[in-house]
Amino acid sequence: MTTKQKRYEALVQVYHGELYRFAYWLCQDPTIAEDLVQETFLRAWRSLDSLQDENAAKPWLLTILRRENARRFERKQFDYADVDNDTIVDNTGTSLDDEMEQAVIQRQINKLSVEYREPLLLQVIMGCSGDEIADILELNKNTVMTRLYRARNQLKEALTERQEPLKGAQN
Repeated sequence: MTTKQKRYEALVQVYHGELYRFAYWLCQDPTIAEDLVQETFLRAWRSLDSLQDENAAKPWLLTILRRENARRFERKQFDYADVDNDTIVDNTGTSLDDEMEQAVIQRQINKLSVEYREPLLLQVIMGCSGDEIADILELNKNTVMTRLYRARNQLKEALTERQEPLKGAQN
């Protein structure tokens, strides 16, 4: 096995799960998320020699994934259906109340504009620092921190106002 293959397989093993989770949050479709991750790793393979610093692999892969997600809108038009968004199922033994709360939080996050949702997801889901988010989104760190602050405030306001009633809850 060549050195390039070993580096590539190590990247896939370490980052596949995290990239899939982020892709799912971006597109809300497991099949599209799998395709995005696959395309991301294909592009990563093609330009693996350009990755000089192994510590920069995560932001590099996230940038590729974001660009792949943007490309899918350039390539084709999607059919839209009037169906509620799927939610991520967490089988860690949560109660029904916890599941409903998670669904409400996820719905509110999805309602945030992309400029606020992406940095928030990169920080919360992917565990990226402000500097990493700035690199990935090609923004100034202060802009990233402002967007994170505003995203949290919008989320907090939406959740405290309870604009969205729980399904099945009675007033």
